Amino acid sequence: MTDTATTGTDWAAWQQSWDRQQEWYMPDREERFRVLLDMVEALVGPEPRVLDLACGTGSITDRLLRRFPKATSTGVDLDPALLAIAEGYFAQDPRVTFVTADLTDPAWTAALPHDSYDAVLTATALHWLHSEPLAALYGQLAGLVRDGGVFMNADHMIDETTPRINAAERAQRHARMDREKAEGVLDWADWWAVAAADPVLAAPTARRFEIYGEHADGDMPAPRWHADTLRAAGFGEARPVWASPSDTLLLAVK
Repeated sequence: MTDTATTGTDWAAWQQSWDRQQEWYMPDREERFRVLLDMVEALVGPEPRVLDLACGTGSITDRLLRRFPKATSTGVDLDPALLAIAEGYFAQDPRVTFVTADLTDPAWTAALPHDSYDAVLTATALHWLHSEPLAALYGQLAGLVRDGGVFMNADHMIDETTPRINAAERAQRHARMDREKAEGVLDWADWWAVAAADPVLAAPTARRFEIYGEHADGDMPAPRWHADTLRAAGFGEARPVWASPSDTLLLAVK
């Protein structure tokens, strides 16, 4: 899946580096991906047309195609650095298409190659949106997912009615992260510093920070808010199908 001929860049190494950095924050990341793909297979079968929403480096698409070789994927994102890695990694794979688009632009769906999808999948990305634009996005997704198709969002979803549980979970999680950071694990800022120093990724990384700044400041509403909002948008059913103490995989069926 990788192409080093044009730039000499080892895109697989960058893909793996991104995965390791994300796993520092979410050691159960592969488990949520497994459940996500289990539910894709259960509801739309092993040959889905997928929209990888806010795809980043294509982590979901990578796992999708390894498990379902007859699947196809459209990855959409605005981040030029992460898209550069994704495009380099999947350069030789005709099953994958990438689109640069801003999900807060009301016309972003016009850039997609298809009018409908069997599944729209996203992970650890939409928490950078505030609730109002996220609700608007959910309305657009209801128009993209075919009848009987699915939308799944695995993300930080905080239940504010359980402050003691939230505080205990956060303290334990950060204690683990601090131990691993002391052992040399790259965090978000460290990873981007490495990308900024790379000859190929330096320019797209600079553009990325021009677009987003240092970090997005969105909302993390509770799973019930997501389920209620998705049903109001036009999905027939919606509920969590996997959860960790801090994150939830929310599944909606059209």
